[in-house]
This record gives sequence, structure tokens and C-alpha cells, in this order.
Amino acid sequence: MNSEIRYRFQSGQIANRFLNELKHWPVARVKTKLLNGGFDVKVNYQFDGTGFDYTCAELDELAAKHAGEEVN
Repeated sequence: MNSEIRYRFQSGQIANRFLNELKHWPVARVKTKLLNGGFDVKVNYQFDGTGFDYTCAELDELAAKHAGEEVN
């Protein structure tokens, strides 16, 4: 199952820091895309649909570290 999460950051610079951390992220293979003039980051990854989604939890923690929040 393909999962998609979108995060918003206070600036494009902070969003790029988040992206740079994901380039070498050991938790899961993710695909990213900048949106909304560079303030939003869309993250796609594969989830098997069973059990707890640890990738989502780790992404939320990493985004919070950069003062990012999930948006719809």
C-alpha cells in the first residue's frame, strides 16, 4: 500500500533541511517532493498495511524536530 504524508514548514530553508535528512534516512525508502513554493514536503513510501506504521511515526518525529506539521 502506498502511503503519502504532507508536511508544512515555516520556511523553504527548513523544508530543505528536512529533505536532506531524508536522503540518508535509515528507517525506510521514501520519495519526496517540494510543494507550495518550497514550504511543503510530500513524502511517499510503501507500507504493508499490517501492524503499526513505524515509518509514519518516525516521519512525524523528524518533521516535529524541524517544527513541521502534517497537513491535508
